[in-house]
Amino acid sequence: MTNSHTTPSLDKTSATEITDVFAAVGEPQPPKHGFLNRLYTGTGAIDVIGKRRMWYLITAAIVLVSLGSILFRGFNFGIDFEGGSRIQFPAGNATTSAAEDVYRGAIGTDPVSVQTVGTGGSATMLIRSEALDPQQVEALNNALFAKFQPKDKSGNPSRAAISTSDVSETWGSQITRKALIALAVFLVLVAVYIAVRFEPHMAIAALAALAFDVTVTAGVYSLVGFEVTPATVIGILTILGFSLYDSVVVFDKVEENTHGILHLTRRTYGEQANLAVNQTLMRSINTALIGILPIVGLMVIAVWMLGVGTLKDLALVQLVGLLVGTYSSIFFATPLLVSIKERWGPVAAHTKKVVAKRAGAAGARAGVAAERRASMAAGRDFEETPRGQRAAGQTPRPGARPSGKRHKRRN
Repeated sequence: MTNSHTTPSLDKTSATEITDVFAAVGEPQPPKHGFLNRLYTGTGAIDVIGKRRMWYLITAAIVLVSLGSILFRGFNFGIDFEGGSRIQFPAGNATTSAAEDVYRGAIGTDPVSVQTVGTGGSATMLIRSEALDPQQVEALNNALFAKFQPKDKSGNPSRAAISTSDVSETWGSQITRKALIALAVFLVLVAVYIAVRFEPHMAIAALAALAFDVTVTAGVYSLVGFEVTPATVIGILTILGFSLYDSVVVFDKVEENTHGILHLTRRTYGEQANLAVNQTLMRSINTALIGILPIVGLMVIAVWMLGVGTLKDLALVQLVGLLVGTYSSIFFATPLLVSIKERWGPVAAHTKKVVAKRAGAAGARAGVAAERRASMAAGRDFEETPRGQRAAGQTPRPGARPSGKRHKRRN
């Protein structure tokens, strides 16, 4: 009779779990798959939780660079926040470099920005500058009309085609205050929902990830010198929704994998959470890529084809926030959740129990190996209790096959 043994299924099993299972049954290890194969199938290609100290250091370094840039470099606030003048006229054959030269010759300083909005016959030249007094506005309008001869709606050159408006800095402060109120309400609703739907610890981790996203996105804007406009504020509020979505997807898988974990001593909470991160990793990557493609298309259309500055600002903040949100949901939110859970409470006690059990099993295996080496050194035969058979004097394991001579089945 052939003694057959069925190995456990390896579907949706982490690399660490595979090692434990085959070591427990005494079977040889199965062939290891490549990194890309394990990444695609979600079977533990990346040890995110086990190396969370490294990810914490990387996250802390990113936050420090962002905060340092915000404190020492500051932001390049647009005219909507700092106040100033906005001059616009039909572009016609005018170019941005020519408009800058005219502005510099009439005012004596450089404008804040000059850009062409739109294409074709409907294109508009938009000049943003510091606040101008009436004399400066008059001199600039005369210079622009003399250089470009902008046409009105009837197609005739007219100074009326050049419009000038002043923007007060109080408008930007009002926008900022309303954005902060919206952000506070959003964070409160998010915390309540996650705490009720999942658990309070997940709400803490999700809010920490959101704070990281906002800080790093703002730091990138400060570091690179992007202009901060109302569209930037709107974009930041938009990316928070994506970051939250990605974190909730991972948390849902963590909750599924850790259901009833406290009643078992085979796996720890952190190991099951790491499996959840790997199982949702490809989904997070695919979601980020699908989100990035239309944003890149928006940037190309806005900057290269239409020259719409508002769309450019919105696309930039969404692109940065999408990348940062993907990182935080994978390498920061879930590791932080595991650190909080393993700090105190039943999960911490369960983790200690599992670690102690594994240490005892490792000690037993080390003792058997030492006894084997000692017997071989002394020239004695070392008899190890076969797998599936108890030592003398012990009750046979229920279901174990009989040892010794084979017994013929009686008819």
